[in-house]
Amino acid sequence: MKNIVVLISGNGSNLQAIIDACQAGIINNARVAAVISNKADAYGLERAREADIETVSLAASDYNDRESYDQALAEQIDSFNPDLIILAGFMRILSDNFVRHYLGRMLNVHPSLLPKYTGLHTHQRAIDAGDKEHGTSVHFVTEELDGGPVILQAKVPIFEDDSVEDVTARVQQQEHRIYPLVANWFLQGRLSMNNDNATFDGKILPGQGYAAED
Repeated sequence: MKNIVVLISGNGSNLQAIIDACQAGIINNARVAAVISNKADAYGLERAREADIETVSLAASDYNDRESYDQALAEQIDSFNPDLIILAGFMRILSDNFVRHYLGRMLNVHPSLLPKYTGLHTHQRAIDAGDKEHGTSVHFVTEELDGGPVILQAKVPIFEDDSVEDVTARVQQQEHRIYPLVANWFLQGRLSMNNDNATFDGKILPGQGYAAED
């Protein structure tokens, strides 16, 4: 049985998708061993408790700097012997040492079609730009913010009268579908990161990930 540790800061809808996928066997022979949050009131912690998953709350205000916080966070993560670390709305910029410690076994989902719209407020930025297409990307985490190799993307339309809430709901629906799929690929040994490339079934994936359009 493989161990997944999920890091969250808020509602935890992607966490719920991972939990459900483990229970349904979509993520095969794996379990969420722990959910860790930097916010004690994150609703995702309640989702974990309802699923009998161990939870940890670690407040940044209890530490002097980012490095000491990340060291404590890594110690908590490592205590659960993780095979995979999943960032699911974990709203902290991670230190380089932390990222290097988990390089090649930490995933993130970012709400844009990377490399477009790194950082925050991606849906509003896509609307403001007049984009007709938007989406989400699952990628390996590297020291470059939202810059790790893309594994899989899902696209959604943006319609003329869409609000941020409309686009958010459409994107999240796709995130809940593709994030468990990618996690399962990794845990089954089909997916890895080598020399800053995502490799799937022995083949290097293109810049936009698996099944990218020519």
